[in-house]
Amino acid sequence: MKSALAALAFLFLSGVCALAGAVRPVVVEVYTSQGCNSCLFANTMAAKIAQKPGVLLLSLGVTYWDMFGWKDTLANEDNTKRQRAYAAALHRGGVYTPQMIIDGVSDVPASRVDAVSAAIDMAALKRDQTTAAPATADTTLSVPVTLKRAEDGLNVIIARAPDRHGVDATVWLLRVRSSATVKITAGESAGQTVTYRNVVTGIQNLGAWRGAAQTIAVPKPTGKVIAHDGVAVLVQQGGYGRIVGAVFQQGSAY
Repeated sequence: MKSALAALAFLFLSGVCALAGAVRPVVVEVYTSQGCNSCLFANTMAAKIAQKPGVLLLSLGVTYWDMFGWKDTLANEDNTKRQRAYAAALHRGGVYTPQMIIDGVSDVPASRVDAVSAAIDMAALKRDQTTAAPATADTTLSVPVTLKRAEDGLNVIIARAPDRHGVDATVWLLRVRSSATVKITAGESAGQTVTYRNVVTGIQNLGAWRGAAQTIAVPKPTGKVIAHDGVAVLVQQGGYGRIVGAVFQQGSAY
């Protein structure tokens, strides 16, 4: 299975990078748990959002529901830490599921269809608008990100910001499994079979970006990596702020 995924990875990486060099997608992160019954509808909605052009949906299973009768088979601590960091950055009292975080700066209960739709539309508008404000303002900075295969790994290529003043971002690499179907046999969601889209299986901090053109070499992992068939790279102001660059590519074993 692992060898097949690796072969698929190299095949895809030799092709064109999806979304690279184009207008960046609106990034929608859905924080969910198999042990959370109210997440079932949100996961169905997330699967539909994943098909929406111009949107990059990422499903992040969290671990704090595991104590209630069912251990989430797709959750990991990296996802839980990321959600808690958002709670601090957004000045929320704590974490909850199901939650959607849009472009790193707004959050809505993931079960509220109208609120989710409005938040995505607003994020797209802010991404696309052009104003007289400096290019580094939260609402205007948008940087192209490209992924290219290298002999010993993957190169993440970030373009130069129009105005480097005040740029202080973190570059994240997220390993993604495009689809996973889980039969839940205990806990609040017992008896349900759920299909998750773009499941985040691991998160890696690639370092800082200060606005200059930059290439980050990502070597092939030497340790055990959870099976995945895609990779997303996010450039995010302040670590857990506005996402100013994003790219997704299927077929990566990184």
